Amino acid sequence: MNEVVGRDDLLLLTLDTLRYDVAAELAAAGELPTLAAHLPGGRWERRHAPGNFTYASHQAIFAGFLPTPATPGPHPRLFAAQFAGSETTAERTFVFDAPDLVTALGAVGYHTVCIGGVGFFNKQGALGNALPGLFAESHWEREFSVTSPTSFEAQIACAERIVAELPRERRILLFLNASALHQPNWFHLPGATRAAGDTRETHAAALRYIDRHVGRLFDVMRSRRRCFAIVCSDHGTAYGDGGYTGHRLGHESVWTVPYGQFFLEPSS
Repeated sequence: MNEVVGRDDLLLLTLDTLRYDVAAELAAAGELPTLAAHLPGGRWERRHAPGNFTYASHQAIFAGFLPTPATPGPHPRLFAAQFAGSETTAERTFVFDAPDLVTALGAVGYHTVCIGGVGFFNKQGALGNALPGLFAESHWEREFSVTSPTSFEAQIACAERIVAELPRERRILLFLNASALHQPNWFHLPGATRAAGDTRETHAAALRYIDRHVGRLFDVMRSRRRCFAIVCSDHGTAYGDGGYTGHRLGHESVWTVPYGQFFLEPSS
């Protein structure tokens, strides 16, 4: 990462609330052609989330604690704050002396941008400003929110405008929190109803929706130079698993998340 930082643009795409099992099943069935084309081996990596709901997980991610491989460690991290005794800081880790990665990247010349999705990024009130406030530029509109059936398309359009206006020589860290998978997601499955509510099947339909449009985001992020991309979930969610529903709880469906990292090579 010490070679990547300062050379490449950076994309952090969190697919909020995405379950690992659903993501893995759709990729194996060929139902995520765009994402699978970029994931190493066409498969998601199984990892453990650093938190069991959006706020906690993103605070950890922005401090350099990305989802951890779901195998015995220690596992060297891509990014880490200077911390005496850290067992996951390695030679290839980008080490920073700042309270968070966003601030650290801004200090080395990156324009840091947040395109919010779920309520913790809505910039309405003190809590809704805490995470977006880490970035030099942040955006949230109702069209980006969990209630919009076209949220991801609207978020990508915002990203396209931002990149088009940024001087070509300026590096960018673009963070996008995709809200489409978070409840309510019933409207992504034809024939589903509000009364029936969200299910594992509507959750899968929301991920297929993401895949249909994510190519636009990848294209804009590689339009200027090579981009290093991290695509992952911040936590999963339960749909009756073990009697549980939702997240902010300790269950396998919540703690286990999909993860992928890859380079987006420049289009020209």
